[in-house]
Amino acid sequence: MAEKKAFVLRIAPETLKELERWAQEEFRSVNGQIEFLLNDALRKHRKRSASEPDENQPSATDE
Repeated sequence: MAEKKAFVLRIAPETLKELERWAQEEFRSVNGQIEFLLNDALRKHRKRSASEPDENQPSATDE
């Protein structure tokens, strides 16, 4: 398993309470839930970035 890096997260108390409830619903720790959400967001971002045309490359409609 890859080594994990610890860091401090400052978060609003209301947001933390919601994350705690959500994590409990999905049988995860709060840390596990945050990691799951971040990985999901990164996966979607990479997929979206890969499907978008490169802004530096002319598209067929630019010619």
